[in-house]
Amino acid sequence: MKALVLSGGTGTRLRPLTYSTPKQLLPAANKPILFHIIEKIARAGIHDIGIIVGDTRMEVMAAAGDGQRWGVDITYIHQPIPLGLAHAVKMAAGFLGGDSFLMILGDNLFQMELNGFLSEFEENKANASLLLVPMDDPAGFGVASVKDGRITYLVEKPDRPESNLVVTGIYLFDKSIFRAIDMITPSWRNELEITDAIQKMIQMGRTVTYKQMAGWWKDTGNPAALLEASRFLLDEPGESSGNLCVHDSVLTGKVLVEGPIQIENSIIRGPVILGAHTAITDSCVGPYVSAEEGVCIRNCTVEDSILLKGAVLERFSARIQKSIIGKYTSVRGAETNSKAACLVLGDNSSLVL
Repeated sequence: MKALVLSGGTGTRLRPLTYSTPKQLLPAANKPILFHIIEKIARAGIHDIGIIVGDTRMEVMAAAGDGQRWGVDITYIHQPIPLGLAHAVKMAAGFLGGDSFLMILGDNLFQMELNGFLSEFEENKANASLLLVPMDDPAGFGVASVKDGRITYLVEKPDRPESNLVVTGIYLFDKSIFRAIDMITPSWRNELEITDAIQKMIQMGRTVTYKQMAGWWKDTGNPAALLEASRFLLDEPGESSGNLCVHDSVLTGKVLVEGPIQIENSIIRGPVILGAHTAITDSCVGPYVSAEEGVCIRNCTVEDSILLKGAVLERFSARIQKSIIGKYTSVRGAETNSKAACLVLGDNSSLVL
């Protein structure tokens, strides 16, 4: 079994953050999304991983390297033009050979471990298997109709869904997927759609099974979803840890610390995660704040936000919430008429009020 991670998307819905950072390298709970996925694959016992990369390949390759830190081997496969998920699979044919493989979209975060999904695929001798999740409003996703443990029909973003089971970005395939891809034509988007290829497998009489996702799952393709995924991760069980230098401050809940930090005359309400050399003064931080290395917060109230490396928040009277602040970006101000501010700021920016 091999794994294929699709990490070539441009992340237009996450701009301006993705003008300078690939969306797969944006952090959730202070760890790049891609790293969460690689760790999940490694824990499932898969050690041969191919990563599809596009225009941001140099940044992705520099960040993930050869995979040694996770005990895996990473092969990078360049997809020059994003012509669909099925096209990405075709591009990886040389790497995959005749092996079955796990495929994960590089912006998916989820709670469930993958071991049971892999085991059932092998036990059922399936040709493909998909992880599905029930949703109250499935219309904006790929939707699967199922019967007797098998998928009978797939439709992308239906006007009237016949099921509430949404297709996540986690799949298992054997080599028969390649024949199915060869038999489909580009969609109206001029892309080879993986849903079309799976539907072709069903029409060919192949065994396409499914497993319902346990726990939470998020497609982190927009700021609200990325913030929600970060909240889910911070809610995972764990104890407070780290090297804190605290003066005249109150800390409650889970406070995770990744290195020496300094807190003075402040209130920290967990769950939060604070990167090394974070400095917090005269502020109220949390819950659900992720601050990367070197973040500085002075005279501010911040909650439910992601602060990237080196961000500076200073003398901002409105409560900062549901915000993502880019690397080395500063937010400064005095009085404002707003009680709260929701901000999405790219790297190396400055907001002064």
